[in-house]
Amino acid sequence: MASQVNSGFDLLESILFEMNSIGKFPKSVLTDKEGLPLASAASDGSNADRESAVVASIQKTAIQVSKQLGFTELDEISFSYHDGQQLVIIPFNVKDKVLILTATVTDRNQPYRKITNNAIAEIIKVWDYYWK
Repeated sequence: MASQVNSGFDLLESILFEMNSIGKFPKSVLTDKEGLPLASAASDGSNADRESAVVASIQKTAIQVSKQLGFTELDEISFSYHDGQQLVIIPFNVKDKVLILTATVTDRNQPYRKITNNAIAEIIKVWDYYWK
């Protein structure tokens, strides 16, 4: 079982590296809603643990804000910066678990949603196979 779980996490990481390569994203992280990093891919050696915790906190706050304002389920959170970068946070469900995919996009005009949606579809397949 342990080797299966390790290869499942390895596959998740490889999905992130492929997504980064296609989208030219410098980094991405897959975390659960509590902030536990499940996989990461970064060209800059950034700290996945810290980023996962921050992203989970942002997502929890965004859900509270959405509820207070009467919005429906949250689809995406993004931050655009003056240097053109964008941090994209996409929560999604796999079975009974909420996962969060985060990607750093280097140009806010760069299309990313199709690339991240494809990665999410692959993550769901891997999750369904390894964590039944």
